[in-house]
Amino acid sequence: MEVKIGVQHTPREIVLESGLSAEEVESTVAEALGGKAQLLSLTDEKGRKVLVPADRIAYVEIGEPSTRRVGFGAL
Repeated sequence: MEVKIGVQHTPREIVLESGLSAEEVESTVAEALGGKAQLLSLTDEKGRKVLVPADRIAYVEIGEPSTRRVGFGAL
């Protein structure tokens, strides 16, 4: 699942591939924005953890589940 996180006062967004479902990502973001957690914490498919202060989140875009691409041809 591709997740894009916009951070206030930062020109670039954070993009990561997460092994979580869309519902799990949405509930994690809702907890952070609801004040239950001070940090939005997500782990990508390679095991790296991304931490974003909840009060600095501008937006979160949850994409389609990504399929693995194989080969060298242009699509």
